[in-house]
Amino acid sequence: MSNSAIDISLLGRTYSIACPKGQEDALRSIAKGVEQQLTNLKARTNNLSREELAIMAALNIGYELHEEQQKNKQYMAQMDERISLLQSTLENSLVERTKED
Repeated sequence: MSNSAIDISLLGRTYSIACPKGQEDALRSIAKGVEQQLTNLKARTNNLSREELAIMAALNIGYELHEEQQKNKQYMAQMDERISLLQSTLENSLVERTKED
C-alpha cells in the first residue's frame, strides 16, 4: 500500500505528513484532536514554548491512551471470566444430559 502526503496544521504551522492511502481522514481527525490539546494547553499556560506544549500534549494523550488500555484489559478479563462461566455451564449441562440418557 502506498503513502500519500497530507497537510495538517498545528499551532499555526503546516506540516506535510506521509499517510497510507485510505487513512487520510483518520490522520486528519487525530491532528484535530492534537490541535485541540495544544490550543487548550496554550490557553492555560501562555509561557510554554512550542516544544514544551508538544511534550505536555504528548503526555496528556499518552495518559488517555494508558487509561483506555487499562479499561480494555479489564473488559477482556471480564469477557474471559464470562466465557469460562458459559463453557462450564454448557459442559455441566451436557454431562447432566448424558446422565439422563
